[in-house]
Amino acid sequence: MNIWIAIGVTVLGCYAVKLAGLLVPASALERPLVRRLAALLPVALLAALTAQQTFADGRALVLDARAAGLAAAAVALVLRAPFLVVVGAAVAVTAGVRALGG
Repeated sequence: MNIWIAIGVTVLGCYAVKLAGLLVPASALERPLVRRLAALLPVALLAALTAQQTFADGRALVLDARAAGLAAAAVALVLRAPFLVVVGAAVAVTAGVRALGG
């Protein structure tokens, strides 16, 4: 029964956040600072998620094959490779390091 309470609270919370976003006046969203923050916030959240998924294992920090794959993806991005090449490089390097026992 506790799981259904958690699901219900989550549903209500998501609905409240969505409703609050719809109630914000348009004039507040047109401010330059708000526009700049709205453009940068998804990038910051994605970077934080990537770092957490790459360098965390439960409650410990780790440096393993995922870090090598992330580095390969960063190099591919610097070289302006297409997105699929970036993902492929990250996958190949991560698999290679794991196959070598890293």
